[in-house]
Amino acid sequence: MAAKKPSKKVSTFFRNVVAEMKKVSWPNRREVTTYTIFVLVTVLVVAVTISVFDSVLSLFFTKAIRLYR
Repeated sequence: MAAKKPSKKVSTFFRNVVAEMKKVSWPNRREVTTYTIFVLVTVLVVAVTISVFDSVLSLFFTKAIRLYR
């Protein structure tokens, strides 16, 4: 079996990409907005949680170090 020409491989690849992209079920505007808000709220909650834990642990270890000096 003979190997395909590089230009033939590239054109076949892009034809397949276009065919697959047509099969994709893209979300509508409302879904994108909902998912984006959900992600932003989740990131905010995680950031605040980590910040609170960091502050509490920092305060705890600072007090513990001062206590044992």
